[in-house]
Amino acid sequence: MHMQLLHNDHVVIFDRTNFGLSNLSLPNARCRRNPREMVVKNDCTAHSVEYDVAANSYRALFVETDTWCSSGAVTPDGTLVQTGGFNDGERAVRTFTPCPNCDWRENENGLLVRRWYATNHILPDGRLIIIGGTSQFNYEFYPKKDAMDSNTYTLPFLQQTNDPLVENNLYPFVFLNVDGNLFIFANNRAILFNYQKSTIERTYPTIPGGEPRSYPSTGSAVLLPLRNLSKPNLEAEVLVCGGAPRGSFEKAKTGNFIPALNTCGRITITDSNPKWEMETMPSGRVMNDMVILPNGNVLLINGAALGTAGWEFGREPVLNPFLYKTYGRAGSRFEVQNPSNIPRVYHSTAILLRDGRVLVAGSNPHGGYSFNNVTFPTELRLEAFSPSYLDPSFEDVRPKIIAPALQVKYGQKLTLRFGVTAALVRNSVAVTMVAPPFNTHSFSMNQRLLVLEPSDVRDVGKLSYEVDVTMPGSAVLAPPGFYLLFVVHQEVPSHGIWVQIL
Repeated sequence: MHMQLLHNDHVVIFDRTNFGLSNLSLPNARCRRNPREMVVKNDCTAHSVEYDVAANSYRALFVETDTWCSSGAVTPDGTLVQTGGFNDGERAVRTFTPCPNCDWRENENGLLVRRWYATNHILPDGRLIIIGGTSQFNYEFYPKKDAMDSNTYTLPFLQQTNDPLVENNLYPFVFLNVDGNLFIFANNRAILFNYQKSTIERTYPTIPGGEPRSYPSTGSAVLLPLRNLSKPNLEAEVLVCGGAPRGSFEKAKTGNFIPALNTCGRITITDSNPKWEMETMPSGRVMNDMVILPNGNVLLINGAALGTAGWEFGREPVLNPFLYKTYGRAGSRFEVQNPSNIPRVYHSTAILLRDGRVLVAGSNPHGGYSFNNVTFPTELRLEAFSPSYLDPSFEDVRPKIIAPALQVKYGQKLTLRFGVTAALVRNSVAVTMVAPPFNTHSFSMNQRLLVLEPSDVRDVGKLSYEVDVTMPGSAVLAPPGFYLLFVVHQEVPSHGIWVQIL
């Protein structure tokens, strides 16, 4: 249900505590004895794991309170901060620090109000903002650094976008804009929000067609790559894809599963007169994840062609991912990719790995663990989608970075050494840095890609080169923390290296 890649190349994965007993026992005869638990009050099974990508191994983690439909982000020091959930976990803040034997730590009263289906975003000062959730038309900050942080702040936009009895505005799509304000999309429309003053700086047009894109009419969204970072008038674009037509949730309750939306809207949120540019996907898709790849393209993966998010409400899984070519010509940006044979419907996840693959997990549209005699059994298998740039035929053009993990400063000049065995096409070399997101319910919180324009590419030896780039100039462009840095050659990325920008 939830995944986050950490800077030790381990992935923290968890679902919820009130599914019942899982198939993985906790080590050392440890048990969770919780009289407030709604299903199993004495539970000796795990509901969270740490997955080691390189070793293809995992270890059980101990989570105390219910993480059902929660949210998260990674702080500048690399700690995963995970917020909210259900029942005894609705106000909890949980932290996980990468280390060989670390486990979850919990503060059951870390939030001011209950947060269920909320969205988190890291801010330029390293704090998290937690926005919305069921019946919560407000936001708060974490950690609580001063008296101002000890309050919740009303956000009427969330109430205005709330469809009675259905909502259609949960897990709002939130992105830090290049001016330091937050782009917040909920239901079918968006605002530019100054979270420091609690003021709306701009109201964007409703997405054409007016259909909802937020949970449970779940589509997805990404902030497209930020380029030309040194220019005074930096542009930022958002892409919103998929979802379910209004009324889908109510109709699914009666067994009527209507076709998902087959459109995407793309908007330049920094324009003085922003307008949506609509595009048509190869087919309709609801509960789709959107993953930014190191070369700036977007992978749409997981989801269904009929129905909506919610228990048992999706049908006809879409097994073929779609590749969206960000820099392509409008009308011809989509390519259908090779299919999986595993349905990934409600409660599926997808995240980018350091080697350029996309890790895919989950799918459980049931109120418990159901492995037999159901349309879509609870799915325990992990799989990796390999984009076409990982085809062996591209091995000679694939860069190989010759550098360890780095700590960098804002505006720092950085020289990267890399090797390429084929003839180097100098004007096709780029450097990108990607913020690994927290993924749940078809939205990747804090996902961000920045293109670092190379100022010089030069030979330093046989098949070895150096490229000079400048790191982003401020925390507004790149909030502090760990990023994956890639060298891209002819749209083929290297494996990433970890950089921490502070």
